[in-house]
Amino acid sequence: MSQAAVAESSPATTNPRVTGDAQTVVARWRRRNALRPILMAGGVLVVGVAALALWLAGGGAVTSDDAYVEADKIALSTDVSGIVSEIAVHEGEAVAKDQVLFRLDPRRLEIALNAARADLHNTELTIESMKRDYRRLLSDVTSTRATMASDQQTVLRDAWLRQQGGVPEAQYDDAHFRLTADKARVQSLQDQASVELAKLGGDLSLPLTALPQYQAAAAKVAEVERELDHSIVRAPFAGVVTDVSKLQPGTYLAAGTAAFGLVSDQHFWVTANPKETELTWVKPGDRANVSVDAYPGRVWHGVVESVSPAVGSEFSLLPAENSSGNWVKVVQRIPLRVRLDLEPGDPPLRAGMSVEVSIDTGHRRTLADLW
Repeated sequence: MSQAAVAESSPATTNPRVTGDAQTVVARWRRRNALRPILMAGGVLVVGVAALALWLAGGGAVTSDDAYVEADKIALSTDVSGIVSEIAVHEGEAVAKDQVLFRLDPRRLEIALNAARADLHNTELTIESMKRDYRRLLSDVTSTRATMASDQQTVLRDAWLRQQGGVPEAQYDDAHFRLTADKARVQSLQDQASVELAKLGGDLSLPLTALPQYQAAAAKVAEVERELDHSIVRAPFAGVVTDVSKLQPGTYLAAGTAAFGLVSDQHFWVTANPKETELTWVKPGDRANVSVDAYPGRVWHGVVESVSPAVGSEFSLLPAENSSGNWVKVVQRIPLRVRLDLEPGDPPLRAGMSVEVSIDTGHRRTLADLW
């Protein structure tokens, strides 16, 4: 018997129930095949809508991991040279503003101050002597003028008597010579008095402190006093001292030489360097969140304080020259500064720590940005 004959005589092919089940399976299979393109298209559509929604919502955030904690810091120095006599702080010590950090040996400056004060006192005496000389010269002028008036009368009398033959010619000439000498002496005394008065500022009533001689001597005293004050180095702001061991008592510290460092423990900010293409909507006043690598899970809040007016490379020793023929465009980074809102209980921050910054610019994308 052939297979076709067996199949035709098989109960499964002639059973109506089996035939109905097969038709149901086929119908279900056809429905699933019909829904598959719809479900696939729907899935793609959902993913596209979700991606579009995320893109529209994400246009206001700018993030950068090229960012670091900054703080006020200074390499302490003074404009006075001298030998270090005392170091009043220790490594890592927290200091207050105006607290004494170290001192230079003051003896050399104290000697210079005594000399300057002595010179100032000598100037005062010299000015007083000049005033007295001026008064004496005025008195001499008055006295010489009286003598000159007497000699003038003698000359007139001798001239009349000479005409009458009462006095010899030599007596008249002698009287005339004395009168001429008196006139010259009066002029000389007046010139000397004018010189003394000019040295006194042209006015005898001027106060001592208004005269240039006194001001020059007083300036020397003030300069030495300033140097003596600068021989004691104080903290310009509150912070923590570091590298104190670089300075030891007995060391000669030249003027302007860095002694050790001071880093603020109260004033911190973050300097971030995002790409220029990310700064389209960033502006001062935007809120920012800062995550410090040293404290996972901890977030600091802050505000964009300023955006640099130039890219970082503009401040380098050798700025880039883009006029050559092999120029390659490179995306630049522009520094910006984020002020941190510190709160009591925050973990300690240290200058130079690596951070990540996220800035909310408030900008929202639109479908028009796609085109």
